Amino acid sequence: MMKVDTVMTACPTFATADTPLQDIALMMVDQDCGQIPVLGGANGRKPVGVVTDRDIVVRALAKGRNPLEMTAQDCMTTPCVTVRSDDTLTKVCDAMEREQIRRVLVVDDDGNLCGIVAQADVARSAQTSKTAEVVKTISAPNGQ
Repeated sequence: MMKVDTVMTACPTFATADTPLQDIALMMVDQDCGQIPVLGGANGRKPVGVVTDRDIVVRALAKGRNPLEMTAQDCMTTPCVTVRSDDTLTKVCDAMEREQIRRVLVVDDDGNLCGIVAQADVARSAQTSKTAEVVKTISAPNGQ
């Protein structure tokens, strides 16, 4: 069985709850990604949420709020879905399908962020039948 740590992006860029939304958008541009993990907790390394490009549009722009005056905390999705680095890729796919999400955060044994797995990582893993199933389920309208 293929493990998460063989396909994840290690040490992803992250924000904190008080990171300005504009800085998060710039992180997305710099990293060519659509999601930034938000970390907090006692040691500052525990995932407390994520900010997606969609979150910015739906929770800021569509509501007429000024994103230049907002922080991660103002529009992040919580709680975030996580898997452990030693979990199987099947478990990641199951989480993506169940939650209808395209990315899952990866945590170590202490619950600290250590990576992220995207739908594209699943596709590159050469598990084509599973990739097709994940994409179909994630893309289905809610409730179907």
